[in-house]
Amino acid sequence: MEKDNKVELFEHTELRRIFDEKSQTWYFSATDIVGVLTGAEDPKADWRMLRRQDPAVGALTRGFRLLGADGKNRIEDCATAEGVFRIVQSINCDKQKVEAFKSWLAKMAAQRIEEVQDPQKAIDRARQIYRDKGYPEDWIDVRLKSIIVREELTDEWCQRGVKAGREYAILTSIISRETFGVTTRQHKDLKQLKNQSLRDHMSQVELVLTMLGEVTTTEIIKVEDVQGFEPHKKVAKRGGRVAGNARLQIEKESGEKVVTAANFLPKAADDNPASTLDDIPF
Repeated sequence: MEKDNKVELFEHTELRRIFDEKSQTWYFSATDIVGVLTGAEDPKADWRMLRRQDPAVGALTRGFRLLGADGKNRIEDCATAEGVFRIVQSINCDKQKVEAFKSWLAKMAAQRIEEVQDPQKAIDRARQIYRDKGYPEDWIDVRLKSIIVREELTDEWCQRGVKAGREYAILTSIISRETFGVTTRQHKDLKQLKNQSLRDHMSQVELVLTMLGEVTTTEIIKVEDVQGFEPHKKVAKRGGRVAGNARLQIEKESGEKVVTAANFLPKAADDNPASTLDDIPF
């Protein structure tokens, strides 16, 4: 069983990773590692070449579905920390970059240990990341709460026979469609997002309604002891409908649409002043 894809940042570059429930281990995208170390335009080609030159490197990887820049999930080679260090040792690139990357890996490992021992540190770090990106404090408070709500829901799914990846995505999209009248993909398209996190570009109202749909779904699951993927689809629809009714009432009272193109994307220099949340870029 795998948890949702996550992203780490090394020198402002995204490194995709995924958690394997069976081994309780994080796996990092091999092509992303190669890309940050070499700066290659086609890191996949460099990774294939590295595998041919050093078969032992490939033996330390496993295939997982990761979200690509085009918004599609594809099987990609992923490595544990041990495999990542082997890649670093085998690749031909700038030594200073390699040393910086090793230090970063060591720091990430130390942080993970600290966060297991004291979860509050994980919350504090997430808060600082959002601050550094320029998000307002009241939005950050809501976003952090939404992360907790989401984790509670996915924990229930995991324990009740729902598979991470495609099945999680289907259920999430059902909740979204009932809540906002659009699927998660349509919601991202409206906000002109590619591989960015949709929730990191929601308004506070969108986040609150997302939480309402998910917390309602979680409560129904617990009360009715729902098991298996198909029954969860019906529950997701019911939970999302509760949030959808709230959205319609908000729109009726305010006279404004909840779902808009507003986001936190930086504006291009030649863009007209468009509706971005608080005009704060990341």
